Amino acid sequence: MVNLVEAQKPLLYGLMKMAGVVPYTLEIEPGTKMNFWVPKETLKKKSRTEKPTKPDKPTKPAVLLIHGFAAEGIVTWQFQVGALSKKYSVYIPDLLFFGGSYSDNLDRSPAFQANCLVKGLRILGVDKFVPIGFSYGGMVAFKIAEAYPDMVRAMVVSGSIHAMTDTISEESLNRLGFSSSKDLLLPTSVKGLKALFTIAVHKPLWFPKRLFKDFIKVSN
Repeated sequence: MVNLVEAQKPLLYGLMKMAGVVPYTLEIEPGTKMNFWVPKETLKKKSRTEKPTKPDKPTKPAVLLIHGFAAEGIVTWQFQVGALSKKYSVYIPDLLFFGGSYSDNLDRSPAFQANCLVKGLRILGVDKFVPIGFSYGGMVAFKIAEAYPDMVRAMVVSGSIHAMTDTISEESLNRLGFSSSKDLLLPTSVKGLKALFTIAVHKPLWFPKRLFKDFIKVSN
């Protein structure tokens, strides 16, 4: 049977392109590549058969939508892109180790994510922007603001904290009934995924069990 999560991607990709953003892969450094969704108008093709040339600078104020730990960029921000792209140049990355982004660097910190995002934006011609971070993406946004204050016009963070400490982690996990961050953030069962989904959204929506199974299969 067709995997439901994968089956929805062509439709989602089509909607993103209609909203004015298209996929673009960057080599941040040797061994590290990141997928971005970038404003369509910044990519120009010499012909239909050739790849896009080096991206142009954005024509509107730039915003960077940084997703949380549970899903890749356009899955998290699919409902915001259309509205934001009317007034802003929207950039949506897949953080490293999400979607098709990867690195052979052993660093897994939010600071490394932040550094790679900024390197990517510079390649894309962005020198000033507004990072908008959700959950884990909020911690990455804080690291961007700390390390690159001259590039940050403003910042929006939702459902996040400045940094995850051992004390905060232990207290939160005990309150939620999980023994480790891995059990919470990387569920391997439908029950665990439903629990994560319940605490990740304000008003949980009902989804069929099959969709949860597909999500776990794709994530693993």
